[in-house]
Amino acid sequence: MNWIHPLAAEVHEPADVLGGKAHGLVVLQRLRLPVPPGFIITTKACRAFLRDGRPPRDLAAELTAATAELERATHRNFGGAPRPLVVSVRSGGAVSMPGMMSTVLNLGLTAEATVGLADETGDVRFALDSRLKFLSSFASEVAGVDRGSLEDIERGTSESNPGDAEALLTDGIRAVEALIRERTGEPVPESAPRQLERAVEAVFSSWNTPRAKTYRDLHGVPGDLGTAVTVQTMVFGNRDERSGTGVAFSRSPNTGESVPYGEVLFGSQGDEVVSGRSLTRPLTELADREPTVWATLLDALSRIEEHYRDACYVEFTFEAGELWILQVRTGRLVGRAAVRVAVDLADDGVIGRREALLRVSPHHLSQVRTPRLEVADSGDVLTRGLGASPGVAIGAMATTADTAARMASRGPVVLVRPETSPLDMHGLIAAAGVLTTRGGPTSHAAVVARAMGKPAVVGAVDLTVDVAAGSVRAGRRTIHEGTLIAIDGTGGEVVVGAPRITSTSADHHLGRLLRWADAVAGDSTGRSEEARLTAAHRALDSGSG
Repeated sequence: MNWIHPLAAEVHEPADVLGGKAHGLVVLQRLRLPVPPGFIITTKACRAFLRDGRPPRDLAAELTAATAELERATHRNFGGAPRPLVVSVRSGGAVSMPGMMSTVLNLGLTAEATVGLADETGDVRFALDSRLKFLSSFASEVAGVDRGSLEDIERGTSESNPGDAEALLTDGIRAVEALIRERTGEPVPESAPRQLERAVEAVFSSWNTPRAKTYRDLHGVPGDLGTAVTVQTMVFGNRDERSGTGVAFSRSPNTGESVPYGEVLFGSQGDEVVSGRSLTRPLTELADREPTVWATLLDALSRIEEHYRDACYVEFTFEAGELWILQVRTGRLVGRAAVRVAVDLADDGVIGRREALLRVSPHHLSQVRTPRLEVADSGDVLTRGLGASPGVAIGAMATTADTAARMASRGPVVLVRPETSPLDMHGLIAAAGVLTTRGGPTSHAAVVARAMGKPAVVGAVDLTVDVAAGSVRAGRRTIHEGTLIAIDGTGGEVVVGAPRITSTSADHHLGRLLRWADAVAGDSTGRSEEARLTAAHRALDSGSG
């Protein structure tokens, strides 16, 4: 059996074989958009691994052949020098499960390859930084090292730490290597093929982690699908000052307005954006700092929208001023945004009115009249962040996912964290809303909150979370767990207590959509907006509309 397919436009397998991520990359290649070369290990291999408890017998040979072909295509050497081949190893189920499964970056940076990368680029600091990022990724996702320990090491090697950068990075590398050896009883493999085998097995195994199971249960994703694995040539967002990474929506996921929306992080790799650990910049800063990247990105968003006939979302990295797209999917829009995009696309002739009606669910309508906090006095406001998922949540403050899950049995809870991770899923499910001190509108907390229809405020940088004390601090003010707080996922306000709530009025996009619904389903007298849309859906499904 062929467990591996090349990542090429000629591949025609469905998403349940290639995984949603790789299927999207194949589409991008057909659109002639920049995608790093690579190959796909199918969901069939994952299902065999989960069934038998080991990789398929001939998968190792196929991996060897696939990496050899990638070496030939890129004129690079996997795990060696000169011109080392460095790859990313990413999960990708048929249904997107953001952040729930494992990713390993910079794989193949053996000690020898790191020297080769330094020789090729003339930048020892960059090569050491990339090696450290690989080891941290391998430690967390493959060896099971606690993420907190790795973050402590990474902080010690940051540019804000005075001292020789190369020496600090070398010390950090040794520290992570020691953690891996302590955790597993063996050193990090210095064989790139063995690194790849271990990473693939870790990605397969991550399909059945508690966080992934919890996410599937919440969203009704079947547990027997398995995940594909996408292996691609690395693009280094940490290469230099003209490099970086980001995420972009073709339209605002909060309002549906037809303007590019997202965030960017210069001099960094992609996991630093989606994790929410770093302070990002608005996507539009690309226009001034890297106008060529910005223009290429806008063209890509336009072409992707035209293909999918829908708003879209992409993850991208740029290296030395050159853009590469790493992921695409249609935008997951909430309430008002879903309505506006459907109506605008119908007005533009991209889709018909009937399709516009079917794209909007009654649940979307329940979110249209977005609640807002009524803050009459600025003294009521504890802090402000970025509104990342519309709506208002009022509840007792909790600073850990475990505490949120426990407190939720007694009433609504607002989870407050520096940032969230897949390990916080049980707390995110239990909470009425989420507030983070770091990250931007496309961080893990924001993406998961929007998917669950829960309010979120992110990037509240003036707030400090003290988990040990069970408290948060803003300026001279400290509040403790259990204190009632309110968050506004539109305006970003965080208020102590339970202020009044107002609802925004419906806009003309909703009115037009409902008139289309009435034209399909007939008399709407006395019906709620949700009932009018449901009646239209039934008429369309039965063929009578």
